[in-house]
This record gives sequence, structure tokens and C-alpha cells, in this order.
Amino acid sequence: MWDPTTYLRYGDERSRPFHDLLARVPAQRPRAVVDLGCGPGALTATLAERWPDARVSGLDSAPEMVERAVALAAPVSFAVGDVRSWHPEPDVDVVVCNAVLQWVPDHQALLTRWAAELPAGAWLAFQVPGNFAAPSHRALREVAGRDRWRDTLTPLLREAPVDEPVDYAALLVGAGCAVDAWETTYVHLLPAAADADHPVLAWMEGTALRPVRAALDAAGWADFRAELGVRLAEAYPVRQGQVYFPFRRIFVVARTGARAEESL
Repeated sequence: MWDPTTYLRYGDERSRPFHDLLARVPAQRPRAVVDLGCGPGALTATLAERWPDARVSGLDSAPEMVERAVALAAPVSFAVGDVRSWHPEPDVDVVVCNAVLQWVPDHQALLTRWAAELPAGAWLAFQVPGNFAAPSHRALREVAGRDRWRDTLTPLLREAPVDEPVDYAALLVGAGCAVDAWETTYVHLLPAAADADHPVLAWMEGTALRPVRAALDAAGWADFRAELGVRLAEAYPVRQGQVYFPFRRIFVVARTGARAEESL
């Protein structure tokens, strides 16, 4: 289960890649804009502000996220749904998929299908975390691989669930798109209070640790969390009252079809 409050602990840091992604989408007057994996909806609402004449909608598989999004009362249509079964309507000119596809096995096939189904000249923009080789995720896989948790957790944690920027670029060029692909490593400065959990542990609780928490009972989760916290404190020491947390992200903006030869 997704917890919107936990996810939004670091709202500013999590929202920055969304805005950096959208800065490279120069659509002027899209008819319809869709945010796939819209989460609690605040970022989706900014799409309605940017394109006030567009029909903006958000889709998320977590009912609790959609409930939070609907409560915003933004001029956006929110619904519960699975991105794997989503198909664009004929007037969808912009599709945004922010920090979602890492959860979707074989999402490369989805990207190819969306590129084919979108109208010519539409924009497909997505961002995925590229930090699965970082100390945080190595520690997570190491703890999950210990005898007590191996059978339960190892199947839940994929070592490389996303591709490199060049691979996404090649995939979408092959699908007839013009592509702009890049990566950015943000260095998040996370406050570290002496009486609080390690901030990287708190960060991971909002995303990477969600399937772990769902798979363990209360006692197992408490023990796992404590052991991982020790490893994270070693990997990301507190300096000057904060933790320096590098976070790599991969960005792709693709334009489909007949007008794809135009410059991005």
C-alpha cells in the first residue's frame, strides 16, 4: 500500500525531476494531457496550470493516492488504473510518466506501444530513478539476501529494473520518434536530526521499501528496518547536521510520428 504522507516527506526533492522533465516538453496547445502514475496529484495539477485549455487527467494504481489527488479539487480528472492496460485516446498530445516505469516489468514494450498509439507529433516524457547501483540499494539487496529474509524478499527486489539513457533513446528512435535523453545526478542535502531515523531510510520508506514493508509482519519489518538503518548510516554519514544523498535519474522526452523530424 502506498502512503501519500510517507511519500511526500521529501516533496521538494521528489518534485524537482518532474519539473526538469517538463521543461523539455515545448507543447503549445495540447488537446489532452495524461499523467500516468500521478501519485497524490499535486504535480499533475501543475499540468493544468501550464495548459489551462487542455483536458488533463491523472491515473494511478493506488486508491489512497487517487483519493488524495481528488481532494485537491484541481481541474483534473483522476482515476484508479493500471498503466499497463492504458491506451491513449485520439486527442492525447502529451503523456507524462514520472518515476513509475521502474515498477513495471517489460515497460519497454509499453513505451513502444504508446509511441505507436499516440497521434503524430505527440510528446511522451518519462523519468525513472537510475540509482539501483547506489550504496542505498546495494545495502537493501544485501540485507534482503540474508537467511532470515532471502526467500521472501529476494524475488521482490530487481537489481536493474531500468535501462540506460542510450537504450531508451535507441528504443524510441526505432519506434519512429525524435528523442531527447539525458541523466542528472542530484545531490540532496537531507537534514539529519539526532532523535530521528536516518534520512535515507526515511526517504526509502516512501518508495523502494514499500514492497518490503508489505511482505513482512510487524516484527520482521522492525528488525529489517533497524538492520538496514545501520548500513545506511555507514554508507551515508551525517556531516554538518545533514546527509549528502546523490540520486541519479534518467530522463527521456520523445516526439512521435510525422512531425518527429522537427527539433526537440
